[in-house]
Amino acid sequence: MRRGSSKGLGLGVGVAEETLRIPVSGGQSVTAIRTEPEVPSTGWLFVYAPGAGANVHDRFGAYAGRHLAERGFSAVRFQFPYSEAGKQRPDRTAVLEETWRSVIEFVRQPGQRLAVGGRSIGGRIASHVVAQGEDVDALALFAYPLRPPFNPDTVRDEHLPDIGVPTLFCSGTRDSFATVDEIRAAAAKVPSSKVHVLDGADHGFATLKSDPRTRSDVWAEAAGALVDWLNTL
Repeated sequence: MRRGSSKGLGLGVGVAEETLRIPVSGGQSVTAIRTEPEVPSTGWLFVYAPGAGANVHDRFGAYAGRHLAERGFSAVRFQFPYSEAGKQRPDRTAVLEETWRSVIEFVRQPGQRLAVGGRSIGGRIASHVVAQGEDVDALALFAYPLRPPFNPDTVRDEHLPDIGVPTLFCSGTRDSFATVDEIRAAAAKVPSSKVHVLDGADHGFATLKSDPRTRSDVWAEAAGALVDWLNTL
């Protein structure tokens, strides 16, 4: 087990991380990192996938995993095969979906409640497999990419009514992939959903230089919203 550094994240240094190799289709495997609770367990495991331009070391994912561990949650974050191979272009949707299914099957433990999600494409693909019937207890979507920037005609919401678990949408007011009103309209299509708005945050959870809040402040708010929400379920 590898000890993870929390420098610059506003957390203690005692959170332990374990690097895993998770088998996926085609005889491949992907890297994942697990964090375990530092306090009595809540019984939840949260599985996180990063956005298209990030990998298993995605800084928000790392922050969220450590934030969760200090509050009694297990967490696993992983990367997709294209990131494993050092490529920039995401895999086909079918490959991304199958990777999510393989990861869920690998990490699932009897008696443990399972929440899945991620940022941008990581969360979007998680929402696909949940809508297709994957057995989980909750879904968390950070910066859900509802549509490409400046293209309101290509909306990724057809599957949302098929999501049958509580779902958290957590997006910024400056996100170019969806306005707050668009996110609220999309969330309304999910039978049990909640929207948490991150004031001043863009799609990457960055803020303007003129904003007194920093990216770290946004991370803390987003991770806190996840913890608070899971504790209500």
